[in-house]
Amino acid sequence: MNAFTLRARLGVVAAAAVLAGCSMIPKLERPEPPVASAYPLAPVGASSNAADVAWSRFVTDARLRQLIGLALQNNRDLRVAALNIEQVRAQYQIQRANQFPTVNAGFTGNRQPDGKGGIADTYSVGFLTSAWEIDVFGRLSSLKEVALAQYLASEEARKAVQTSLVAQVASTWLALQADEEQLAVTRQTLRTREDSLRLTRLRFDNGAASALDLRQAESLAAAAQATLAQQERQRALDLNALTLLLGQTPPSELVSPTQADAALPEAVLADVPAGLPSDLLTRRADIRQAEQQLVAANANIGAARAAFFPRISLTASVGTASSDLSGLFKDGSWGFTLAPQALLPIFDAGRNRAGLDSAQAGRDIAVAQYEKAIQTAFREVADALAGQATLGEQLRAQQAQLTAETDRFRLAELRYRNGVASYLDVLDAQRSLFATQQAVTQSRLALQQNRVALYRALGGGWSE
Repeated sequence: MNAFTLRARLGVVAAAAVLAGCSMIPKLERPEPPVASAYPLAPVGASSNAADVAWSRFVTDARLRQLIGLALQNNRDLRVAALNIEQVRAQYQIQRANQFPTVNAGFTGNRQPDGKGGIADTYSVGFLTSAWEIDVFGRLSSLKEVALAQYLASEEARKAVQTSLVAQVASTWLALQADEEQLAVTRQTLRTREDSLRLTRLRFDNGAASALDLRQAESLAAAAQATLAQQERQRALDLNALTLLLGQTPPSELVSPTQADAALPEAVLADVPAGLPSDLLTRRADIRQAEQQLVAANANIGAARAAFFPRISLTASVGTASSDLSGLFKDGSWGFTLAPQALLPIFDAGRNRAGLDSAQAGRDIAVAQYEKAIQTAFREVADALAGQATLGEQLRAQQAQLTAETDRFRLAELRYRNGVASYLDVLDAQRSLFATQQAVTQSRLALQQNRVALYRALGGGWSE
């Protein structure tokens, strides 16, 4: 290898090193998770994570799976989140392109007095690179890292929207099933109370019942009618909410109740493994989004630091020039210009210092937001685990109470017909039975929706 070749190769390596620039982005040290190492009331021995369970496996009801599939296709919030990814990706490509020179082809013609009473013509054709910044101190690469982190954050934001969408569709559908169950109970109660009212009115007309008995029977029938109207309104609201989530009117066969809908949550939803709090950092999309925003804020400090150093730019052109159009592209008409420029900030009234302070404050804000995202996720999981630990027992106790209230109402009615008990005992038993029936339905719904909330809190629902 001769000396010329060696110098040429060394020159190429040196130029590449200069063009690659140096990074002034500070080393990112992620804070320790500001939460406990284990969830309160977490099941013992849970090692897997809900994010490993696809939503199609978590949701075992075929109708609900179809509804979630429709929502993933048509929901506008999810569509906007996906389009935001495309927009931020384009912004990243713009920042990346700033690291390369922009080459333009141009043709110019100029006519001006030549100082001798005549007109001088000048024509030129060539390629021009204008004010290309050579990224020696890493300003452009830092801005590219900011844009890349923002792009990755937008992807995590879409996953978070999908997780929320899956949970919202499941919870709303479960609420609709509970609405139907409550409506069925209320309609049956209304029929029973209207029959009782007719019987009481007949007994009152024959002098066998008091006016107080009649008024109480009328009050109970009117209360059941009011409850029925309220529940019909609630069902309409839940159906409207589901329509918005799906982006279309839900098919009636997918929201109509069946006998299996009154079963425990195992008939609709699979078990959810809790995992460990450390799993949230890597599996929950909103925490990953906050982490990427922290990366972006940290990279922005590198760009702010680079602003204190010289900014080197290059303007160059190569082409052909002639005083006559026919002289273009002829021998001797070719040439080039090379105009490097270095600008070192000397006085800017504190602009660069303020920019660095702003970037550092932005990084501190992103750290706090990252920690808050972890704490919020931990709280949501802990709340759902508390519900999991208590709602099942609550439902079992209320079902036992329902059995007792049903028998109590039967006995009170039997005693009243045999003249042993007053009508007040029948009315009181009827009111208590209806309230217990409503409570059982609400507890069953709470248990099902709590399982959905736990799945969402643990980061499930976003995997493809």
